[in-house]
Amino acid sequence: MQASSTNMDKAAIGLSLVCVVHCLVTPVAIALLPVLGTTFLDDERFHYGILFLVLPFSLIALGMGYRKHHRAGIVLTGLFGLCVLFLILILGEEVIGELGEKVTTVIGTLILAFAHVRNYLHCKNHECHSIEAEEVS
Repeated sequence: MQASSTNMDKAAIGLSLVCVVHCLVTPVAIALLPVLGTTFLDDERFHYGILFLVLPFSLIALGMGYRKHHRAGIVLTGLFGLCVLFLILILGEEVIGELGEKVTTVIGTLILAFAHVRNYLHCKNHECHSIEAEEVS
């Protein structure tokens, strides 16, 4: 399967949704089933793992899309969302509190997902091809 901007955008949007669901559902799940608090779901490494999965997908998808549609605003929006997510990991719950961390994470994730949706739509309209197809032409 060729790596296309639209496929990378879909993957990044899916990972963003995993992040939002994790932020919103984990506290409820742990309250209902306290044993879940001892699993990876409440572990800070989960946040790092998701972010480091989102990072390459986002950068590749936004970069590939930009090469076709030249919309810098889409890339800047995506980079802003990524910066918000990295800032949350740097500051952590100790500085902004548990609620602040969750709210800011959801906001950063939604900003990033919004950029990917825009990138996806512009790429569909501009027929963004795969990396391999671009190298052949």
